[in-house]
Amino acid sequence: MQSILKKEQKYQIIPFTWPKGYKSDGVHAGLRKNPQKKDMGWLYSKVPAQAAGTYTTNQFQAAPTKLTKQTINKSHQLQAMVMNTAIANSVTGEQGMLDAKKMQQLTADKLDITPDLVGVASTGLIGEPLPMKTIAKGISQLELLDNDYVTSAILTTDKHQKTIAAQVEIGGKTVTISGFCKGSGMIHPKMATMLGFVVTDANIQDGLLQDILSQQVDSTFNQITVDGDTSTNDMVVTLANGLAGNPELTTQSPEYEDFISAYNAVLSELAQDIAADGEGSTKLVEVNVENAATHDDAQKVSKAIVGSNLVKAAIFGEDANWGRIIAAIGQTNAKVDIEHTSVWLNDLELVDNSSSANFDEITMKESLKDNKITILVDLNSGTATGQAWGCDLTYNYVRINATYRS
Repeated sequence: MQSILKKEQKYQIIPFTWPKGYKSDGVHAGLRKNPQKKDMGWLYSKVPAQAAGTYTTNQFQAAPTKLTKQTINKSHQLQAMVMNTAIANSVTGEQGMLDAKKMQQLTADKLDITPDLVGVASTGLIGEPLPMKTIAKGISQLELLDNDYVTSAILTTDKHQKTIAAQVEIGGKTVTISGFCKGSGMIHPKMATMLGFVVTDANIQDGLLQDILSQQVDSTFNQITVDGDTSTNDMVVTLANGLAGNPELTTQSPEYEDFISAYNAVLSELAQDIAADGEGSTKLVEVNVENAATHDDAQKVSKAIVGSNLVKAAIFGEDANWGRIIAAIGQTNAKVDIEHTSVWLNDLELVDNSSSANFDEITMKESLKDNKITILVDLNSGTATGQAWGCDLTYNYVRINATYRS
């Protein structure tokens, strides 16, 4: 089974660039100790853009997440997003919401737009109040530029920036879709538990953008897991400002599926990048499930395997302990033919009809040295497929999270 990104499509992945009409910037305001690391940024559209979002399901939803959700739900439009790292503004009581609204107002004043066109995103340490003088200083330093500094201004324990851009032709016009995100730990999404931003210059029918985002998040960001922990802050926000000049995109447009394929490719690549950058990780793990009774079953099984600490630890140890994979499958309520389930690891058969395939241990162990491990499961229960991504579990994961505050 091939990854979505490997299928031939009518879009092109291009070097990262902003779509028409978008500007951004990032600065070091002083939230982080290292002056070389940016800690505040923003993203701006020259015209109000359609906006949609998906949000963490953690009951302790952070103030900026709540505020952005309320703002988008009010008019389904945004013109700017302001972001900070280092401090999450989560579990900070009434003051936290006041501070989030202050960030919103300061940004609106600087851009000369109304506050209800500004979204707010924060990430970092939970339980600490925002130092608003530092936040105000950072916002005052931001400019409307063509750089990509904002993509590094949201990072926490991430090892690198996560960006991608794609282009597709719609009605004779070139439409660009660009995305960036952060995420390395506390990754176990249900409606997108990380910070992700996807912007496009496509002209899209009113009300359609939320449907597109929700559908595509389900098969991308919601199918990754690093450590099984759902964060308090995180969200995916998408904007479409229409400046590409294409005919209005609807579900009946000839190029609708081409746009969806390009949009899915952007989200899928970002999701995999988060999984590969899991805290302390050394390997990206992709699980493909085929011949499931339903798509939901296939998604459950694939995510159960990448989420199993025992499977993750075995992959780190380069141990082809297929019993852990079988156990992870069996813990779900998916329909499984328990007498005829088969498993492959990097195209080498591990399990044949629920029995050991008598594989060569040396060859298998050598395969497990790869940076990407692909597991394929045949449930022999139908025709549906599913896919999920994760990473191995290493000593460094414990080290990073044992000293996060210090």
